[in-house]
Amino acid sequence: MASGVDGPGAGGVVARQALFDRLGGQARVAVVFAPPGSGKTVLLRSWTGQGGTAGRAAWVTAGGGGQDPQPFWLSVVGALRLTGPGSALVQAVSAAPDLDGWAMAERLLMDLAPLEDRVWLVIDDVHELGPEVLRQLELLVMRAPPQLRFVLASRHDVRLGLHRLRLEGELSEIHAADLRFSLAETRELFAAVGIDLPEEAAGLLLERTEGWAAGLRLAALAMAGNPAPGRFAEEFSGSERTVAEYLLAEVLEGQSEQVRRLLLRTSVLERVNGELADLLAGGSGGERVLLDLEAASAFTVALDPERSWFRYHQMFADFLRLELRRTWPDEVAGLHRAAAEWFAGHGYPVQAIRHAQAVRDWDLAAGMLADHWPDLHLDGQAGSVHELLAGFPAKVSAADAGLAAVAAADELVYGTVEGAERYLSMAAHGPVPVPDSRHGQARLLLGIARLLLARHRGDVSAVASEAAGLQSMAEAPDAVQPLVREELRALALVNLGVAEHWTARFAAAGQHLDQGRALAHQIGRPYLEFTGLAYQAGAEVFQSFAVAAKHGHQAIELATRHGWTDTPAADMVGVALGTISAWQGRVEEAEFWSQRAGGALSAEARPGVELAVYYLRGLLALARGQDATALAAFRAGAQLAGLLTAPNMSAATMRFFVLQALVRLGEVEEAEQALAGFDDQNRDRGEVRIATAVLWLAKGDSCAALAALAPVLHGSASLLWPGWLIQAFLLEAIARDALGERGAAGRALERALDLAEPDGVLLWFLLYPAPGLLERHARHSAHGLQVAAIQSLLAAGDLTAPPAGQQLPLEPLSNGELRVLRYLPTSLTAPEIARELSISHNTVRTHMRNLYAKLGTHRRSETVSRARSLGLLAPASTAAGLFSRPRR
Repeated sequence: MASGVDGPGAGGVVARQALFDRLGGQARVAVVFAPPGSGKTVLLRSWTGQGGTAGRAAWVTAGGGGQDPQPFWLSVVGALRLTGPGSALVQAVSAAPDLDGWAMAERLLMDLAPLEDRVWLVIDDVHELGPEVLRQLELLVMRAPPQLRFVLASRHDVRLGLHRLRLEGELSEIHAADLRFSLAETRELFAAVGIDLPEEAAGLLLERTEGWAAGLRLAALAMAGNPAPGRFAEEFSGSERTVAEYLLAEVLEGQSEQVRRLLLRTSVLERVNGELADLLAGGSGGERVLLDLEAASAFTVALDPERSWFRYHQMFADFLRLELRRTWPDEVAGLHRAAAEWFAGHGYPVQAIRHAQAVRDWDLAAGMLADHWPDLHLDGQAGSVHELLAGFPAKVSAADAGLAAVAAADELVYGTVEGAERYLSMAAHGPVPVPDSRHGQARLLLGIARLLLARHRGDVSAVASEAAGLQSMAEAPDAVQPLVREELRALALVNLGVAEHWTARFAAAGQHLDQGRALAHQIGRPYLEFTGLAYQAGAEVFQSFAVAAKHGHQAIELATRHGWTDTPAADMVGVALGTISAWQGRVEEAEFWSQRAGGALSAEARPGVELAVYYLRGLLALARGQDATALAAFRAGAQLAGLLTAPNMSAATMRFFVLQALVRLGEVEEAEQALAGFDDQNRDRGEVRIATAVLWLAKGDSCAALAALAPVLHGSASLLWPGWLIQAFLLEAIARDALGERGAAGRALERALDLAEPDGVLLWFLLYPAPGLLERHARHSAHGLQVAAIQSLLAAGDLTAPPAGQQLPLEPLSNGELRVLRYLPTSLTAPEIARELSISHNTVRTHMRNLYAKLGTHRRSETVSRARSLGLLAPASTAAGLFSRPRR
């Protein structure tokens, strides 16, 4: 190696036993292919110096003389003669003008034929060998005696016929990914040079270097004596002087002028393909150059199986951008603009806008975002839009009508309803007049944002009105980017169904959502289809668990396939499936879904989703006997329901459960006051009558309880959900049993079991247990298996607390934190996770710190283990497993 950073002892040596085992294993040949500074030489030096190979490894460095066979083979002979077994077998050879490499290879084969003890021939920098020498080496490798093993290190693959050994299982391959340092090895490396590096700082350096050995060693050299290791780790990059000098000497200066130009001018890109490379570099053959760089492990990584898109190693990209600014400073802005136009023209609006923002061309960036936002919204790219909006100065977002409308929609996901209304006002009455050429587009964006706001508030009439207005605008001749009629109709149907869902018009919601998602499927808008399925599952929970679960699993499949598992619609799926699990007595599974749905996006921006989450958490708390927690959850849900357009049944439902929780806590007087707070219309609803019956039973008055239940049992009192009728008949059974009416009690219990069996509802029987009544009735019931299941759950007594050793997170995990959590079990570094999720690596680091704090952990592996124990990474069902799988 030309640089000292990879030399033995430079920057300390870390023993890497797993790699040592692969080098000295059963394979005849071990190859190490990796770019400069990956630690190849240090690995081989430390391996040959350990006890098992000391004195039996012959070391040869190809170096600059590898093109000439004679000096290379003289080095091989000399190295083998220095080994214990080789010293007695290999004959000395002197340099001579007519000394032939082929003859020397044949002579070595003859000398080593009787070899009985294992010897390794280690050849470093094999890529320096010329074609003839490589063919001679291939002869030696293929015909060598069994005890002669080979370890070959190269910057890139070389033609040695190794594919035959691979097929025979005689080849052990170590690539750049295998040489990446782990967190523990990073800390060990720094400790070896006397630096006690805190784990967080080590993690940051590991992320920035992507485990690159030379980068870490250079960081260790630069950090010596630095009083602020954490800040150093945050700022360390490929533009740091020692790193830049290394990359310049080892990588860039060894390339042709064409390749250097391509590398520098494409460094403004996060990813590059051949066409883009040709455009920015002003030449041709860019794809071939990129393929060659990737094959040569020159800090270039293919991003797809077809090897059409590539990225540069993070630190290499930092260095290239530094060199670009030094070499062609006046062309940087032009390169970004050219990239923006290319990405926009090829269907990559997010990348196009980022390049326009990079050169602060706000008009271009704002225009692009306004042009493409309807498609981005319909494709479920709210996260990308949020990141893009964060890149605009506040004054730009306020002044541009289209951008203000987009910001209003963004507030409905990540902010508050009030924030959305403020931006809508800016869009409608902004300080800068909208140009005539963009007037139709601005009206369209404003109309979509208003539609979304009406949906969030559960304002069904406003949703219908905004949808009609949007359709009229979209069909107008002055609309810049009109949505096609089918897309608009699907958008309107789905949003109308969601609004009806929040107002508990479940039958109408199910119908409109079914129509909307079917149309979305027909026109190829999977995000609208997914949203429709998600809320359809939520609405159908109150009609049929089986149908709701079916649509919930279909929604999970779509979310997993497209990467939409961190959206409010995905949270609704979690609520729906968690609610089903809770009512069916599967509390641990319901707990998983509760955590999965419990994101920390603004509750004010999505009151309906958060209300549903509180409903599920209240149910779980009741199931576990945590009545005070349940009361708090239901009260919080009732408060959020106030943000929805009145009147709505969601608020009333939460108040019904508040009543029941109060009674369970023994707060009879407060429950009576809460009951008195219902108006006349709601006081006669079936749910309130059932809560009243619970109150009378708590006071020991079974007759009054039966009187309160009578209109419900006779069908004259309306019920939001048929499942309430199960509770009504169960309470009747308990009341009649208390009055000694055994026959009537049995008939009422059988009726409750009849109603509960189709959906497998068990929770009412756990909340209001009647073990004696069940025991007597079991012999006569047509639902023997169901009764046995209820008795088993009651006997187990494991619903009153979380599973042993599984205390829940200190706070609910946000959607962003859950997204990052699902990648922690993988080998991806934080920057790679950031690229997968289209967020900054600083955001990933923030989420990781929050995960550590909330889960009470200190390391990545510990966090993964903790999350698995809680079910966050090891769900209780196959569906949950699909939902938690990272997207690729």
